[in-house]
Order: sequence, then C-alpha cells, then structure tokens
Amino acid sequence: MSQALCKARIIGTGAFLPEKILNNADLEKLVDTNDEWISSRTGIKERRIASAEEFTSTMGAAAAAKALEAAKVNASDVDLVIVATMTPDYPSSSTAAIIQHHIGATHAAAFDIQAACTGFLYSLSIAKAFIESGIYHNILVVCSEKMSTVVDYTDRNTCVLFGDGAAAVVISHEGKGLTIDSICLGANGGLVDLLLIPAGGSRLPASAETVSEGKHYIKMQGRELFKQAVRLMTASAKECLDKASLKETEIEWLVPHQANERIINAIAKEFDIPNEKVFKTLHKFGNTSASSIPIALDELIKNHAVESKHHILMLGFGAGLTSGAILLTQM
Repeated sequence: MSQALCKARIIGTGAFLPEKILNNADLEKLVDTNDEWISSRTGIKERRIASAEEFTSTMGAAAAAKALEAAKVNASDVDLVIVATMTPDYPSSSTAAIIQHHIGATHAAAFDIQAACTGFLYSLSIAKAFIESGIYHNILVVCSEKMSTVVDYTDRNTCVLFGDGAAAVVISHEGKGLTIDSICLGANGGLVDLLLIPAGGSRLPASAETVSEGKHYIKMQGRELFKQAVRLMTASAKECLDKASLKETEIEWLVPHQANERIINAIAKEFDIPNEKVFKTLHKFGNTSASSIPIALDELIKNHAVESKHHILMLGFGAGLTSGAILLTQM
C-alpha cells in the first residue's frame, strides 16, 4: 500500500472497569463532604475502584483483549504496544512490556508514555505516525490507570474525583473504522505544580519522610487548574478544527476528558455544541486519567450509531500541563 493511501484508523475498541463502586455516600464516611457538594461541583456520582489483585497491567490487558476481538486482529499480528499511564505497575520495567507478554503479542515492541490525562491523545499521535510512515501495520494503544493508589482519601479536594479503569484501541492501516485526522498537542512545563505527585522520582526519592508526609499522593490546585483546562482545551479544539477546515456545527460528537462537568459544559458553551452531542461518562466512572477519553469513546461506539463521515472531536488536558485535541472521522 502506498503511503499516500495509508491512513491510520481505529478499527477496534475495548474497555475494562473494576466491579467495586465507590459512590458519593461512601465518601461521606471518609471525608467531610456530601453528595450535593460533589455532584454540583464535579458532576460525579460514583467511580470504580480496583481490587488488590487488579493492577494497571491486568486491567489494561483485559481491555486490550476486548479491543483485539472487536478489531478481529490476533495478538500475534500486533507490531507495537503503547501504554499511556501515570500509575504503572513498576517504575521499571514498562507496563507495556507486561501487557505485551500477558496477551501474547510475541512479535510486538512495547513502551510506555506519560502524558497524564492527555496520554490517549499523545499515544494516538505516535501510532498515526508509525502507521502512516509504513513502519508498522497494527498498533495496540492501551490506557490504564489505578488512580486509587495515588489518591489521598483524607483530601476531599482530590479523592472525590478519581477512579480506576482501562481502555484500548487497535490502530491499523486497513479496514473500516475511525480515521485519525487532524491533531493538536501541547504542554506547559512551567505549570507542573498545579497537578503533581511530588515524591517517588529522582528529584524526591521515596523515604520514610516522604511517605509520612503524604508526598506520594496527587496534589492539585483546583481553582487555577480549572481555568487552565478550559483555556487549553478550547484553544486545542479551535486549532484542530482549523487544521481540518471544519466548523463546530460539523462535529457529530464531542468526547472530552472526563474531569469535571463544569469544565465540559464551559467548553461546549464556548463552541455552542448542544448537550446531546457531548458524550459524558464521568458521572459513573469519575476521572480515570489517561483512560477517561478511550473509555468514553468505547461506550459511544457501542451504544450510539456513528455513521459514515461523522466527525468525533476528542479533547484532553492533564498534568504537565499537557493538552490536546484529535479529530476522528468514521470511514
């Protein structure tokens, strides 16, 4: 196939959510909060929590198996496994290598990326480049997070937001699916302090002191992060649509990062996109970081008719501050 005709497309999706549900009433027993406070400020009603025997790798492998089945692609035909996560099984080796072994993708290369909640969009951009350059033919992108391991359940500002879960997509150079079209990615390392896990890296290695001070948990400056999220995702969306020469009215579905309903509503209002075209899952899954957009995408595809030529605009932001937008078009 010539490179001119080789377009990267998503030909299969899959998701995995743990069975355990942590609802707002449960959180009332842990911190000074209540359902009305959480719901009105975030739109979240419940979130899934992985068991002690469920890891980022096992959840990711379960989602990967579903995506491969949907795509009708054998694991042995996968050329590359990319895993986006901020909660890997280990600092090293990569979670991608563990998933590669678990699913039997014996011929695949494997690596992790860390772009926090924008990880899915970053991963798709890498996969698109590999596919359309002709280097690889079938790529498995997995986004998996066990956020419950980095959440302080005594901090009501963060513990109400996050949940666990995984999703995966198979990207290929052939077959029917969602073409990966225009891409816009960004980052601002000058604002890393807005959302950060301070300890556990080379700057502040794990010690008795860092553990006792809770520095291995997520720290967030919510008010400023809210403003940045709306600004960054709005700018990314405008740039992405401009690249594709599309208007907001031509978007069939908006699939944003599922962080906060007020952020999502602000962006939809900015683009005058009706609520029925904004796909949300945060009310039942919360913020699952890198996996939030692909979990929503999987549910959208399985429960709604996405017809030929329909455009799906995905938006994300996360620690870094990473941000981005990607346009998908149904083939």
